[in-house]
Amino acid sequence: MIDEVFNAFLDEYEIQKCIGFSSEEIDGYSNFVFVTATGTVYLPNAVNRAIERARVAYNKDEIEKAEKEDREPLIIPHFSAHHLRHTFCTRLCENESNLKVIQSIMGHSDITTTMDIYAEATQEKKQEIVANLQGKIII
Repeated sequence: MIDEVFNAFLDEYEIQKCIGFSSEEIDGYSNFVFVTATGTVYLPNAVNRAIERARVAYNKDEIEKAEKEDREPLIIPHFSAHHLRHTFCTRLCENESNLKVIQSIMGHSDITTTMDIYAEATQEKKQEIVANLQGKIII
């Protein structure tokens, strides 16, 4: 876990110490970190709706600013929490060559899932690594 994520969890833990921890149990799991004001777990659709509201609000403001500044707006396209997961895994593949480590971090039960979805990212990384070998191997 990177430091920024760990610190965000610590911040949330401090908040929950004040307002109370979730007692909800789902499929044998409990002690959820991110919960609603009533202590229930956020459902995926609620997370995606929050992302969409933020995206729409940003785009609306950006369109107004761009109009005032006589420029093209920088519009954020539709995305979901799953897109964020995919982006994380792509960046992980760009920075880590051990596919078993990537598989474990992503929670894929089968390495073919990791390879089938993220092979393109690893292909780009392979090309970069080979390019970096230029002039470093003497034959």
